Parts: sequence; structure tokens; C-alpha cells
Amino acid sequence: MTPEEFRRYGHEVIDWIADYQERLESFPVLSQVAPGDVRAALPPDPPERGEPFEELLSDLDELILPGITHWQHPAFFAYFPANASGPAILGDLLASGLGVQGMLWATSPAATELETHVLDWLATLLDLPARFRSDGPGGGVIQHTASDAALVALLAALHRASGGRTEHEGVAAGRYAVYTSGQTHSSVEKACRIAGLGADALRKVDVDPQTLAARPEHLRALIDADRAAGIVPAFVVASVGATGTGAVDPVREFAAIARAAGAWLHVDAAWAGVAAVAPEFRWLNDGLEGADSYATNPHKWLLTNFDCDAFWVADRTALLGALSILPEFLRNAATESGTVIDYRDWHVPLGRRFRALKLWAVIRWYGAEGLRAHIRQHVALAQEFAAWVAGDDRFELVAPHPLSLVTFRLRAGDDETLGLMHRVNASGELYLTHTQVGGRTALRLAIGSPWTQRRHIEAAWQALSR
Repeated sequence: MTPEEFRRYGHEVIDWIADYQERLESFPVLSQVAPGDVRAALPPDPPERGEPFEELLSDLDELILPGITHWQHPAFFAYFPANASGPAILGDLLASGLGVQGMLWATSPAATELETHVLDWLATLLDLPARFRSDGPGGGVIQHTASDAALVALLAALHRASGGRTEHEGVAAGRYAVYTSGQTHSSVEKACRIAGLGADALRKVDVDPQTLAARPEHLRALIDADRAAGIVPAFVVASVGATGTGAVDPVREFAAIARAAGAWLHVDAAWAGVAAVAPEFRWLNDGLEGADSYATNPHKWLLTNFDCDAFWVADRTALLGALSILPEFLRNAATESGTVIDYRDWHVPLGRRFRALKLWAVIRWYGAEGLRAHIRQHVALAQEFAAWVAGDDRFELVAPHPLSLVTFRLRAGDDETLGLMHRVNASGELYLTHTQVGGRTALRLAIGSPWTQRRHIEAAWQALSR
């Protein structure tokens, strides 16, 4: 493809995306295809000769779109949002055009230094503790997802807990335990498996039946029992905005318990953390000064398309000790000088994309004021929806809802609640997912699409009501 062809087709692709955004509401939110339908519509063999790009765009409409669940749809209320905004898409396009592989500072200094700077910007916007900024022993990096953040934090924790022995001997150097709320995302259990601890190393902390936050006294009891048995408490995860209910664990109390036990405290605020761009939600940061690491996802609720997890550590020493390997082919003068950051040492892969460009584009386009407005609009809509739920005798709220997630159910029971979800999802009008709260089935309505307006919330409530 010549530069001139790229220019022509690039305009067509941008037009296609803009048209897609304009017609989002015309699609059923949840894809209506059956398993195998998409593959059955594709040719069995690859083309022998290259095909015109127009044919690909045509097939995109006819073959691919029917199999898309529209995450950007204004009535997509499932899981958590996966924002895609114009500035982020264009920033990603620029990154793809540059084709940078930013594994080392030397392989593209701007890719590293912009990422460091933008993570400091974001720390300022969220009013995070100064210890997470790059001008001290800590600093930030963009991971793929909060799951990656949990894994690398666990690896750093094991490195510190073992005195560096896991670097050579693996986790067999000792027996370690990991602690997290029963409401915490499955990524923590997966991190235990990948790190070689196994799921048996994971301890689930009981939650308060009212707030659904993890109970510090149970965490302390679990740690005490492990220490008495000769097991080393290595890693504690506190959730700020748990997946099922949005619960916020008592980070300050968790930090004190973890510190006393010599354990690493990681705070997973994947969805909720970005709400702290608005000062009235900075209570979400309470206790963060005691955390060893913190993660939140701009790709969920801060207008930055996937993948973009912002991960900070208070002290990068253990992280680098756990993950830094320097073969001869990567040696270079800048790395040897010790004056630069090589982000390859901050995560699992060696290679890395120029993800900072899209976050930079978002922050510059919207500014702090625009980002705050985005968050505030969704929180206000969620509070209005929650009021409608509370005012209908057929429904009940089952969790606190201070942000943009409302967890609710039908009083008639679990089967009726799931049946309602399946009916509204099948209608194509909206898309909800469910969870378990106190052993009971509940529905989740997570507001987050930049296209969602009050009329979409009203329509969702009307569909549920009828």
C-alpha cells in the first residue's frame, strides 16, 4: 500500500468509524448471531491474490458487524464501560503509524519519556500520593489491563518477601499467601496461578453484609493463622470499586495490617479510581499513602480506548528486581548509565506499544474540566436510576451506589431476576450482566459510555419496568 493509497483508504476508514458512531443506536446492543455464524460466512481459504480494500470495508458491514456486541452503544450497561473517544482513537492511529516498539528508552526516547510524564499528569489529576510520582523512588507505567497490574505487583511482592530468592529459586523458596476480598476480580486468582503459587494460596476475606467491603478483622485473623502455620503473608489486594457491586474496601486499615505483617498492599481501582478526577470523589483515595502499588484503568471510564491500565508503585526496587533481565543484545549506553527508565522491566512482555499517545491525546483534548464533567454526568444518571429502582416495590437495591454502578434485583427471586435480564438482553434495547450478592442473584447497570444520555437511562428503566 503506497502512501497515496493509504491516504485514500485512511480517509474511508475514518469516515466509516464516524458513520458507525452516528448510527450506534440503530444496532441491537448485544450481538444476535449464533455460535459459528461469523466463521460460516467467511471464505474457507485465504485469498491467493490481494484484494481491493473496498471489499474489506464491504465485508466489515456485511460479515463482521452482525457479530459485534456494541460496547460503545449508549445502552451498553454490562460489565464495566470500555470507553473509546475520538482523541484516543486518533492517538492510537498515530501510535500505529509510528510503529514504535518502546521496550527500551533507547528504542524511542519519546515513547518512554511521554509515558512517564503522562502518568505523572494522571497522578496529579487523580490527586494520588506524591510517592507514586516518577521524581522519587516510585513511578507509573501503562500496563495492558488491571490483571497484568495485579500479576506484576504480586511478582514484586514475592521478590520482596523472599529477599530476592524467587528470582532464581522460584516460589518453592517458601510458602506464601495472598489475601483479597470475596468481591475482588478473578484476576487475583489468575495471578496466583501464573506466579506459580496456585489458587490454594489465595485467602478470601469476608465482606460486611451492608457495605460489601472486606472486613479488616477477618484479614487480620487470616494473616495471624497463616503466620502461626509458617506461611508468609506476601500480598494483600484491596478493591476500590469491586466488579460485582462497586464495593470499596477500607484501604487505610488494610495498609496498617499489611505493613505489620510485612506484606505488599496492592490497591485495585480498575473501574472506580478514575472518578477521583472530580474532587468530590477523592474519598476513593483514602489510605493510598500506605499502598505499595495502585492501578486504575483509563480504558474503562476515562475516555481512553483499550488497552490502557495506569499502574503506579511507591518504590520500584522490588518490581525491577523481580522482572529485570538484561541479555547482551539489549545492552546500550543509556541503560548502562542508569539514568533512564526501560519499561520492559516494569511488566511481563519485552515489547510494548506507544500507548501513552492516546492517553496524552485524551487529557489534552478534554482537559481536567472535561474529564470531570464526563464522570459527574454518569454518576448523576446512576443516582437517578437508583431512585427509580428504590421507588418500585417490585425491585430492591442490594449494594451502595456512590458512583455509576447500580446493583439491584427483583424481590420475586433469583429465577425471576435472571429471566428479566435475559428478556431485556434478547430485545436488543440494552445489555445488562449479573452478579451474586450474599448468595442472591442481582443485576448490574454500569453507566459509562460517552454516548449515554438521560433518555437512554429512562428507556432502560422503562424496558425493565414493563
